[in-house]
Amino acid sequence: MSHVFHRHLNQDYPTAVKGDGPYLIDSQGRRYLDASGGAAVSCLGHSDGDVIKAIQDQVGTMAYAHSSFFTSEPMEELADFLIDRAPEGLESVYFVSGGSEAVEAALKLARQYFIEIGQPQRKHLIARRQSYHGNTLGALATGGNAWRRQQFEPLLINVSHVSPCYAYREQCTDETPEAMGIRLAAELEEEILRLGAENVMAFVAEPVVGATLGAVTAVPGYFKRIREVCDRYGVLLILDEVMCGMGRTGSLFAAEQEGISADLITIAKGLGAGYQPIGATLVSGKIRDAIANGSGFFQHGHTYIGHATACAAALAVQQAIESRGLLARVNHLGDGLQARLKERFAQHVNIGDIRGRGLFQGLELVTDRTKKTPFDPALKLHARIKKAAMAEGLMCYPMGGTLDGRQGDHILLAPPFILDNTHLDEITLKLGNAIDTALASL
Repeated sequence: MSHVFHRHLNQDYPTAVKGDGPYLIDSQGRRYLDASGGAAVSCLGHSDGDVIKAIQDQVGTMAYAHSSFFTSEPMEELADFLIDRAPEGLESVYFVSGGSEAVEAALKLARQYFIEIGQPQRKHLIARRQSYHGNTLGALATGGNAWRRQQFEPLLINVSHVSPCYAYREQCTDETPEAMGIRLAAELEEEILRLGAENVMAFVAEPVVGATLGAVTAVPGYFKRIREVCDRYGVLLILDEVMCGMGRTGSLFAAEQEGISADLITIAKGLGAGYQPIGATLVSGKIRDAIANGSGFFQHGHTYIGHATACAAALAVQQAIESRGLLARVNHLGDGLQARLKERFAQHVNIGDIRGRGLFQGLELVTDRTKKTPFDPALKLHARIKKAAMAEGLMCYPMGGTLDGRQGDHILLAPPFILDNTHLDEITLKLGNAIDTALASL
């Protein structure tokens, strides 16, 4: 019996022992093509020599210095790198160890900002249904996935949830994409007014929704209208790019493709590409200045924030992405992957939608394409697909509860940026086999 408290206590896991580019290899010598980047993490694959050397060099010099005593060169250099390339108005970086911590930091920064500027009554958060923002209590409360929240509801703060920008299921029959964006922005405005505009702190959203919806992009103009509504009422806009940021959708920050900036942006996953645990919250100048000119102290912190080795690894990752031109490659490979998925699945009787941007692609499964009927959740189709894919030597990210936290199944693909066309062919072939095997087992 393993003494590890695994994610699932009644499941046996293969033991990963080695990485080889986009593949992981288990103790039996089986190779698995990582078509999900773990969970949209491993953007450089599993054996990048430059990143490994950066980690070795940093550990050999100084592994860690507590941030209440020192800053460090890797932390300062990584912050400079990110801010030089960040959307307009973002001027500081608060480093943490992962995505949930980044969201917690953003929520606390938003709250402290309003205290510092003399508006302590602003306490309400608004997010979207079927969003996911992390598993710590504040982040979980902000997320709108009913299944993830259910058993912890008594511990969660009250957060309002408005409709997601989920065109496949929520765009009206006679509605253009632009009209849908206008309608959803009006819904946010109505919720702000219902709560009292003077009481609302922030609106939180993923530019491209990842785990809980499967690479759902917004309709054109949606985020520009959301930004306008937030500005109208002095509400902070927090963009959660933990999964969709750091080049995953073809630009370093997903917000760039929406033509907006934000007051706070959270990043993680592809920031360090899995070589070290790291996340960050990018902070606008107005928030930083309000705290600097007020109390001067952000009442928050973790032991490992700004970890020197993690920052050195992340800097090496980001420098590799830039120097090797991998953002352009993400767009090229993303087009190739989506084309292959459409060729293989566009007419598949049980694939209702193929969507995404860059190397962030999703497929939604249905029993009836016309009615968009989901499978019975008791069948656990997503789990069957994951098991069948692993048997094929493919890692993908299937999830259930796409519609409401309970009903619906989708598959998320988020492979490394270092693939070639043969890998795209392998993903498509093995995923098709896994889906067909899982469906045949129902």
